[in-house]
Amino acid sequence: MDAGPTAAAHDDALAQEFVKFALAAGVLRFGEFKTKAGRLSPYFFNAGAFDDGAKLGMLAEFYARRLLASRVEFDMMFGPAYKGIPLAAAVAIELARLGRNVRYAYNRKEAKDHGEGGMLVGAPVAGRVLIVDDVISAGTSVREAIAMIEAAGGAPCAVAIALDRQEKASDEGGDAPWSAVQFVERELGLKVAAIATLADLLQYLASNDDPALASHLVPVVAYRQRYGV
Repeated sequence: MDAGPTAAAHDDALAQEFVKFALAAGVLRFGEFKTKAGRLSPYFFNAGAFDDGAKLGMLAEFYARRLLASRVEFDMMFGPAYKGIPLAAAVAIELARLGRNVRYAYNRKEAKDHGEGGMLVGAPVAGRVLIVDDVISAGTSVREAIAMIEAAGGAPCAVAIALDRQEKASDEGGDAPWSAVQFVERELGLKVAAIATLADLLQYLASNDDPALASHLVPVVAYRQRYGV
């Protein structure tokens, strides 16, 4: 395993721009944070902090740029409740602004028994469906989204996320030899397009002249050496 600062980093400036933006927006923070797997992480990415129109608009622009650069082919988007809902809507708006108008849908957590009813809202689910979410922690939400899309007659084709943490998934209380993103790609057969990765974050820290930011490089490298894939 190569856990160096530039391992698996993107070869374009988009990821570095995104890391800078996430830090300025307070979405990416450093300290000591407990992850869902019970690990103490030296950094935390909270997509819920993209909490105003300007931030959400910029986030959607980054998603759209990554999608266009990745050449993922899809007919519509699906946003899993809850964080995926505003993400899919915002990315649809940005793609339309760039000249590509695509439909989107999302799910409810509980079926509606009046009005149009059902679990799904938005455009009819059909064709190649791109799932839009913030991160992939264990692959559970992706599997649930796949089941809903297939049940509605669509074909899941890829997943777009903001950050790939590039760390081992938690497997029945232990560390799996693969990450959640690798599981989605290898086992579920879906391409994953991430705006940035942990390697991109490390590259940003390694090349930054701000001593306060650079001071976080060592703990983040140590975390990747322990839990990285």
